[in-house]
Amino acid sequence: MELRYIDAHCHLQFDEYEADRADVIERMKTEGIAGIIVGVDLDSSERALMFATNHKHLFATVGLHPNRVTEERFDEAVYRTLAAHPKIVAIGECGLDYFRPKETTNEVKRMQKEVLQRHIDLAAAIDKPLIIHARPSKGTQDAYQDLIALLKEAKVDHPNLRGDIHFFVGGLQEAETLFTLDFNVSFTAVVTFARDYDSVIRGVPLASILSETDSPYVAPISRRGKRNDPFAVVEVVDRIALIRGEDSETVRMTLLANAKRLFPLS
Repeated sequence: MELRYIDAHCHLQFDEYEADRADVIERMKTEGIAGIIVGVDLDSSERALMFATNHKHLFATVGLHPNRVTEERFDEAVYRTLAAHPKIVAIGECGLDYFRPKETTNEVKRMQKEVLQRHIDLAAAIDKPLIIHARPSKGTQDAYQDLIALLKEAKVDHPNLRGDIHFFVGGLQEAETLFTLDFNVSFTAVVTFARDYDSVIRGVPLASILSETDSPYVAPISRRGKRNDPFAVVEVVDRIALIRGEDSETVRMTLLANAKRLFPLS
């Protein structure tokens, strides 16, 4: 398989793929698309690893999504055992989500921060990157501000800490600060129909960008309203190139190299 694209964040283990998962995975192989299947809780992490183990072009992560910290206890011993597998290339997705005001009380924020810190400690201990979900409350950058404060403190004890801020919706200032902390930012197919991200995409170094789909969510403009899939990563890369005014092939090769540099892909 000639590797041409890496979808840095997808959820092929989700039920939306039950009917045609095998066909999607095989087509990914044919089209040179590798996928990192991201866990959001213990069950989905175990399923992600199962599919990654069975396919050379698939990899997995293990983690507890911030919106699930009130539903599932983060069992560090279990996650650590899973994370030791060579097909696990990152810890997460973990992070802070302040977007749901009815759910995000001060106590929920405290729990999210505590669980994020445990993910940070695990990632540092086994020397694997983090995949972080950060979603601020409407009209603010509060989740990014709290995240950056936590990462700055963590870098003192864990200088090897690194990772990707998935589905980045912050501004240029937040992105530049995250780069100094050894974190990349990744963009989804939302960039194919929304202009909110153009200035950041133009303003950040290409070497700090990853491409992802977050499938089955957020299909590109060519398939709006339908289930998304890892094939949309091609449109994401092409759109990033168009926004930046750069050659698509150069952007494709650079984003591929960025993902290979961050994740321990074998």
